[in-house]
Amino acid sequence: MGDWAGYLTLILQGAWVTVKLTLLGSSVALVVAFVAGLARLSRHAWLRWLSTGYIEFFRGTSIFVQLFWIYFVLPMTGIQLSPMQAGVMALGLNVGAYGAEVVRGAVLSVPRDQHEACTAVNLTRFQRMRHVILPQALPLMLPTFGNNAIELMKATSVVSLISLSDMTFQAQVVRSQTGSTLLPFVTILLLYFVLSSVISFVMRRLERRVTRGLDGVR
Repeated sequence: MGDWAGYLTLILQGAWVTVKLTLLGSSVALVVAFVAGLARLSRHAWLRWLSTGYIEFFRGTSIFVQLFWIYFVLPMTGIQLSPMQAGVMALGLNVGAYGAEVVRGAVLSVPRDQHEACTAVNLTRFQRMRHVILPQALPLMLPTFGNNAIELMKATSVVSLISLSDMTFQAQVVRSQTGSTLLPFVTILLLYFVLSSVISFVMRRLERRVTRGLDGVR
């Protein structure tokens, strides 16, 4: 197959791009999930409507279309994004919409008496969320957040459509140069599996750390 070591280096370079997309996209998704999820619980109707509209739009449309719209249409409005920025934004906004429902559901699952106890001791809404509700809701969010991070990592392959050199893009380059399909795609298959295993391991450790010492949450 020629210089396979050189082709492997090319794919590993793409793997680093995939890792960066996963880390940055997950960071955006996490922030968006909390903002939109808590906004859905707001006492202000306009905030609830706005967050619901965002969630339904990004869950109800294709990430391919979202990515193309961000990369090709936004520049027509004067907002110019690099392929990496467009990829991070598309992935973060798409997965963040799913994460928002996780946040909302976890907060609502906290027993009602906890909310009543906060009211009884005259905590503000912010203090209630910060010190009582979110610490109990967070362990319930983490398993699904881990699944969302893995789904985001796998979805990074869509950025090859805007010529961002992730693993999938580099595998396609190797395939076109060598005529071999098996080796490059088996390689990225194993790399995706390794990355998803790392994410699962980190999330399990984080879950154990967060739940340690929380009475009644295991």
